[in-house]
Amino acid sequence: MSNVTPEAEHRRPQERGTGQVMTTGFDPDEAQIAAVARGDAAATQSLVARKMPRVLSLARRLLNDAAEAEDVAQEALLRLWKQAPLWVPGRARVDTWLHKVAVNLCYDRLRRRRDTVDHTEIELADPSANPTRRLDQQQMSQTVESALSTLPERQRVAIVLCYYQELSNIEAAALMEISVEALESLLSRGRRQLKAKLSEARGDLIGGSAASGRPVLKVIQGNKI
Repeated sequence: MSNVTPEAEHRRPQERGTGQVMTTGFDPDEAQIAAVARGDAAATQSLVARKMPRVLSLARRLLNDAAEAEDVAQEALLRLWKQAPLWVPGRARVDTWLHKVAVNLCYDRLRRRRDTVDHTEIELADPSANPTRRLDQQQMSQTVESALSTLPERQRVAIVLCYYQELSNIEAAALMEISVEALESLLSRGRRQLKAKLSEARGDLIGGSAASGRPVLKVIQGNKI
């Protein structure tokens, strides 16, 4: 049973993406960020191509708005490009730093429209699927995204970071500037709420037969992707 107080659990990060998130371990992006710092155009293009889909996915699930997510992803990558000459090797992982910037940018936008949620369809259809299957996947995806968007902000951030972005609990907790115990409390309550919301949805969604439902199946079972 968690003893984390609501105040500790809901503390917003103080950093606004201007510093490096302390972390440990090998960073596969370190050599490339150094090349970006040297003005290597090819390295910059490669980094953007690799990171854009991941940051865009994060922003889409937190904002539930495709246009705003695109703006956030572009701004986050622009900040990474500006940060490259100041990068301190070994102090932070590029991916963790980029996630922190993107999450903070999303926080800013969510704060400006706290009472507005746009259930924008996000599903990328399988081109090999027939029209009936594509429609089925779109409907299930919309159900998943709508359920996720109704969670309290901090629970949604924790679930997206851990289950969709596949960060470890330690990485997600550091990024959100809370303890691992507080993160696990957010995940536990978020899973319970998602399970309750999706229990009324179609059985094949809960069963995870479609790609759009599988991450949420992992979430409500408490398993990492």
